[in-house]
Amino acid sequence: MQLRIFTEPQQGADYATLLSVTRAAEELGFDAFFRSDHYLTMAGSGLPGPTDAWITLAGLARETSRIRLGTLMSPVTFRLPGALAITVAQVDQMSGGRAELGLGTGWFDAEHTAYGIPFPPLGDRFGRLEEQLKIITGLWETAEDEKFSFDGTYYSLANSPALPKPVQRPRPPVLVGGVGQRQTPRLAATFADEYNIPFASIPDSTAAFGRVRQACQEAGREPGSLVYSAAQTVCCGRSEAELARRAEATGESLADLRQTGLAGSPAEIVDKLGQFAAAGATRAYLQVLDLHDLDHLELLAAEVMPQVR
Repeated sequence: MQLRIFTEPQQGADYATLLSVTRAAEELGFDAFFRSDHYLTMAGSGLPGPTDAWITLAGLARETSRIRLGTLMSPVTFRLPGALAITVAQVDQMSGGRAELGLGTGWFDAEHTAYGIPFPPLGDRFGRLEEQLKIITGLWETAEDEKFSFDGTYYSLANSPALPKPVQRPRPPVLVGGVGQRQTPRLAATFADEYNIPFASIPDSTAAFGRVRQACQEAGREPGSLVYSAAQTVCCGRSEAELARRAEATGESLADLRQTGLAGSPAEIVDKLGQFAAAGATRAYLQVLDLHDLDHLELLAAEVMPQVR
């Protein structure tokens, strides 16, 4: 199983902090650094304030050499699809082919209100998500000597040169995720390279993976052609005291983290990751909430990673 570090910078992290975490993750052998794409904290002050996800990833692209970089998930409400295709392609170029795009409907209405971003109803957001997936993948996959046009309900493009092209061909990996039972599996089966289930139990993850596999079969796609992954909050410690300290630093209850996330000793976390692997996951996103605790990453790399690879 590949292990990726997943962060929530809107809770309070500047670029220097994110760079420190990314460099540590790269040096320790983690497969990727991913971040959320939010503009408002869900709790606390959020100081020093939000950072833009793709501006952050562009900077990290030039200051790292191996680790993959991406979002879980960029909301379709934040950016127009043509502009987003250009942005991600440029980050892919800047990183030498290490960018990945997680794209979702968006869900946090308060951040839209706070920053003046329209927040359509969920049905419209799913419609926008489908069209953005069509447009972004279409732009990237258009031959360099051809044009791309699209006439949809929400977006229209005419005679686009479909430039620039990403380094990764035919395109950077696209991630679709969530717990939706109908549209999400269909969109994952149609457009995605990876399906991610966030913060779900083992039984719920198993069921979600099953729905995506069924959607693949209905679409005439080999279910094994997708990567199946899980995102889980992680809190690892060698002792109960270390675990309690890490849980307190995140603002989460250790009891809740044990029940709903990956919390416990390295052996306990290895065991639970094994259960996700048995459910079909080949990749785990470890959500770390205290971005100043680099010793946490070192522990995960030393005592968890070797046992799950």
